[in-house]
Amino acid sequence: MEQLIWRTEPPSGQPIMAVALRGLFDVAGAATDAIGHLDQRGTPTDIASIDPEVFFDFTQERPMVRLEDDGTRSLAWPQNDARAMTIDDDPLVTLAGIEPHLRWRTFADAIAAIAVRCDAKLVVTLGAMVGMAPHTRPLGVVGSATNPELARRLGLSRPSYEGPTGLVGVLHDSLNRAKLPVISLRVSVPHYVPSAPNPEATRSLLARFELVTGITTEHRSLDDAAADWRQRVDSAVSDDDEMATYVTQLEKQVDASVDDLLPSGDDLAAELQAFLRDQQSDTD
Repeated sequence: MEQLIWRTEPPSGQPIMAVALRGLFDVAGAATDAIGHLDQRGTPTDIASIDPEVFFDFTQERPMVRLEDDGTRSLAWPQNDARAMTIDDDPLVTLAGIEPHLRWRTFADAIAAIAVRCDAKLVVTLGAMVGMAPHTRPLGVVGSATNPELARRLGLSRPSYEGPTGLVGVLHDSLNRAKLPVISLRVSVPHYVPSAPNPEATRSLLARFELVTGITTEHRSLDDAAADWRQRVDSAVSDDDEMATYVTQLEKQVDASVDDLLPSGDDLAAELQAFLRDQQSDTD
């Protein structure tokens, strides 16, 4: 695949691969911020990139001109780079990029090719969607998996949505065709506070990623930023009686509902490892 450029040999050790793309499924930049946080946990090495030339309408996603320290000018094109690292002995490959405008199937196949060549044992896609979530409650993360056994072991839902989809939906199809286990984690962002950044949403995604994979994310390092975010929203809501009443209604709805959220048991990572061992045994 000529659009896929390898920078160095992929890592060994069957890493988990985490993917987030700026676009429809990255409200407030929460998902790509989560990948950025993971990159800061390790010492990432660029291993591959996807050439943007055939995937982007550059009138919509324009390259940026930058002035270097020596005064020279350079162009920065939309980037979709894969990075490898190790976090506390756990191998990890991350890709935080930008949802393309064109050739979605080819683009998704490129990401799947990275996962295959890295011998990834699992791909986790991170996303953020607007929802009826009050900012005064922990932002819930919904998890799903198309593999029925993986869904059963981790207590995840099976995707039931039918209708128009985005690049992430196309990517899941490509990963399934490549016979790679894939989990989707999606945080619900309050629809009345969709602007970036949202450290509360990013923290929620990282906490659930850690719970499922066992990879330490140090999500609690975002506690102060999340508290500041909530305080700012509290202040804005308190100045608007109509909005304050609306948030109270959302609180009642959320408190009375049972969302399809990930279970919180400590054995999730153990169940995942058991599933991956069984998968490996089936291919031996």
